[in-house]
Amino acid sequence: MKYKTKLLVERFTEILSSWKGVECITLNEAALPDTLDPYFALILDIFYSAPIPEAEKRCGLYGDDVAAFESSGQSEKDRFLIGDIPVRLEFKKTSKIDELVDIACSNHESLWFIKDSGTYGFYRLANCEVVYSRSKWIHDVRKKLENIGDKFWEEMRHNIQSKMEHFLSDLGAACFQSDKFHYLIASAGFIKNACLTLFCVNKRFEPSHRAYFKQVCELPILPESFPAEFQTFLENSTADDLDSRFYVAKLIAQKIIML
Repeated sequence: MKYKTKLLVERFTEILSSWKGVECITLNEAALPDTLDPYFALILDIFYSAPIPEAEKRCGLYGDDVAAFESSGQSEKDRFLIGDIPVRLEFKKTSKIDELVDIACSNHESLWFIKDSGTYGFYRLANCEVVYSRSKWIHDVRKKLENIGDKFWEEMRHNIQSKMEHFLSDLGAACFQSDKFHYLIASAGFIKNACLTLFCVNKRFEPSHRAYFKQVCELPILPESFPAEFQTFLENSTADDLDSRFYVAKLIAQKIIML
């Protein structure tokens, strides 16, 4: 972590941890690159169990150098700039997190509630750096996530793999119609859900989109020749190769389904 980033993390950790309702603060991996990296952002997840200040008051507490402040309608996210550094603070109720983790671990009848939202939220819970913890709440949550059973992964895979097959069908239709716009949309949906299925096969939570390519290619369980076919699918992007891309997509999907 760069020194400038470290100072900002310490600054906001001190401010946020002074609020009695805050149980834990974690730092997103998006803050690890150099601040000149176009993907860089200082993102903190703030988990709270009691009321926190309203958005207008929070803005004042953050400091006089805050610029372009905005807060979501539900006051769940504060976005602003400190100089040229983008800062995003995301507020999450511990009770809501506990409910989602319990569904994943044991209340499988309610898995429909989280199927569409994916597992990125769990990835952040399990992997982001803890910069403040008032109690052992986050450690208990992480222990539960480490012990999620096979039923969860099977249900998630079934749901996501069905989406992959749906987008594959859309790819074929767009190819037949030479519909480049629909093909572009279907391509994105197909490759994303193909990766998500592989994360489920390997019982791994999905990372941010930026990390998909690197992490999926490093998974221990992969179809034969997957990295090469994945790369081929991504690189074939000219207007005349829709048929070849669809052929590669079918190969990828067939091999994933057989795992």
